[in-house]
Amino acid sequence: MGVKGKLIASVEVKCGGHLVHDIFHTKTHHISNICPSKIQGFEIHEGETVKVGSVVNWKYNDDGKDKISKQVIEAVDPQTKTITWKLIGGDLLELYNSFTIITSFDHQWTTWTFVYEKKTEDIPEPLVLLGFVLNVTKDIEGHLLK
Repeated sequence: MGVKGKLIASVEVKCGGHLVHDIFHTKTHHISNICPSKIQGFEIHEGETVKVGSVVNWKYNDDGKDKISKQVIEAVDPQTKTITWKLIGGDLLELYNSFTIITSFDHQWTTWTFVYEKKTEDIPEPLVLLGFVLNVTKDIEGHLLK
């Protein structure tokens, strides 16, 4: 059994968290146009948009490396504006036994929570990825404020 971890980071968004939530929930395919240097693609493999049970695939560039992430949507709560994405394939699962991302959005904040289990103690905490998703959030904020 690996070492379990949890990272949480929030970033202020002047455009309002509800607008960022709308991008991630109903206009996810636009993210690659908003920040093409970071996100190269988003595809739905099963289901429709971001709904419970949908299987999605992200192509992204993290720390100068092209990567993929295949995820199943475990939960969507429109009241709390929360989406839970569980990784089922891709580069991160080479380092982690399990990895779940929870995005939540409120009035002026976007919060990212990573819940994971590292395969070994030597695997680094996913701090670079956390910085990456915060930067994507700020790119989306900039787009929405235009």
